[in-house]
Amino acid sequence: MKKSYSIFAFCIVYYSLLFCSQIFAQNNEKPKLIVGIVVDQMRYDYLTKYNEKFGDGGFRRLIKQGFNCKNAHYNYAPTETAPGHASIYTGTTPATHGIVGNFWFENGKNVYCVTDTTVQLLGALAGEGAASPRNLFMNTFGDELKISNIGKSKVFGVSLKDRGAVLPAGHTGDAAYWFDAVSGNFVTSTYYMSKIPTYLEKFNQRKLSDKFLKDTWKTLYPIEKYTESTADNTNFEQSLGNGKDTPTFPYVMADIVEKAKKNQFKKPVYELLRATPFGNTLVKEMALTILTEEKLGKNNQTDVLAISFSSTDLAGHIYGPQSIEVQDIYLRLDRDIEEILENLDKEVGEDSYVVFLTADHAAAYTPNFLKSMKVPAGLFDYKAQKENFKNHLNTKFGAKDWVQKFDDQNIYFDKKLIAENKLELETFEEEAIKFYRKIDGVFDVFSMNELVEEGGKNHAQQMWLNGYYHKRSGDILISLKPNWIDKGWYEKGGSSHGSVYNHDTHVPVLFYGAKIPRGKYTSRRINITDIAPTITNILGIQKPNGSTGEPILEVLGE
Repeated sequence: MKKSYSIFAFCIVYYSLLFCSQIFAQNNEKPKLIVGIVVDQMRYDYLTKYNEKFGDGGFRRLIKQGFNCKNAHYNYAPTETAPGHASIYTGTTPATHGIVGNFWFENGKNVYCVTDTTVQLLGALAGEGAASPRNLFMNTFGDELKISNIGKSKVFGVSLKDRGAVLPAGHTGDAAYWFDAVSGNFVTSTYYMSKIPTYLEKFNQRKLSDKFLKDTWKTLYPIEKYTESTADNTNFEQSLGNGKDTPTFPYVMADIVEKAKKNQFKKPVYELLRATPFGNTLVKEMALTILTEEKLGKNNQTDVLAISFSSTDLAGHIYGPQSIEVQDIYLRLDRDIEEILENLDKEVGEDSYVVFLTADHAAAYTPNFLKSMKVPAGLFDYKAQKENFKNHLNTKFGAKDWVQKFDDQNIYFDKKLIAENKLELETFEEEAIKFYRKIDGVFDVFSMNELVEEGGKNHAQQMWLNGYYHKRSGDILISLKPNWIDKGWYEKGGSSHGSVYNHDTHVPVLFYGAKIPRGKYTSRRINITDIAPTITNILGIQKPNGSTGEPILEVLGE
């Protein structure tokens, strides 16, 4: 009897331990694939504004079956593409990761965020330039993942924009692929490889960009159904390709190409695709090719695929957030995202991957549209005020090039010239502050040196500090009023971004997939820098080395 009891007890203990170990393994099982989707210039309110016309398999699926951070914001300025992508994937702000803008002025030279003259372009005989992540100071979560398993994971980035692919792929990425408007190909650089893979060569041979330049962009639904947007014919929009026509549907691409050439369009004609839904479709097709050809999510280690959709950004700049064009691009992007999710289900398996979707910044509505609604807005003439300020300095201190670089919001003084003339930098900073504060459209002007010494005294100042790195940022920062943008680019219509205001900082942050709470949300304020540490927590690895964000506990079910 005692022997039977002992065997029975042993079985209970054994199977209890086996059951617990299985539960432990399940709870600690990592997703096979992390997919980051960045939608360039997406405002949070597009999720609600266009909701009724979205299908069930794209944005709605992510919201209804995933986790929605309704109050997610950027916690720095300038709110631009390169800093946005870098901050999402490193979990910190430009003050730490160093990507202070798409461009900056450093050591007497204009610097583009991902330009690298030490590498060569691959995938095209002639293109817009080679790129790498060498200007990025900190690790991405993909870098930390590859470090953790001695490079066994695969990490890829893909975008129309080089910066939208290179920065998310990080330092250890297997490849970043971006669209080259000179050749119409997807390209990469020798930073990643010495020769392009066969699948990229075959993809480019499909000549999808040529096909789309012969296509016609029509609205997805009958145009009268676009009640969430303004009429198709307004003075709030620019034309595509320097055309003289009113920007209205349908957009016959072959005709637009011919008119662009006649109107001395200074960019390659493939550039026209960037402001249409065809650009997003190109990225989607390339992303799905990487997914299948690289067998992502089929390793023993977690892989990463970073996808950045950029047509939404250029369309926003040209047509404005109130336009039918922008709405139609989002309705079509909804279908692209649905197709991506369906392929992930098929290739990786449902509940075996995690997707997050966010934006690199949002945008203001077109100033002329806002003014028609009696909302304060305006256009600031940076170019004219630059000349006025130069004349002011010449009158006061003598005719010299006291300013090395005007970069919209930033002013870079020639410190060496100032010192040689036995003058003080602070004197020039004070002149700039007094000069620009008098101009309509300016909310405030800062000496960044003074701001660093005294600290941010309010929310806006702290955001500018979070975006400041002393070797790359300007000496003076000009902060415009809400809904004010550059007259030089947007006098004829369209809109922009870059400020500290909610219209530029409030973006979607959605999580979906393995072990992500379903149909849940939080209205608690989330910083964009919280995404990367949330992902590393899911993966059970170290936070990115410069990360200042914190894991979003609600997403982790805690």
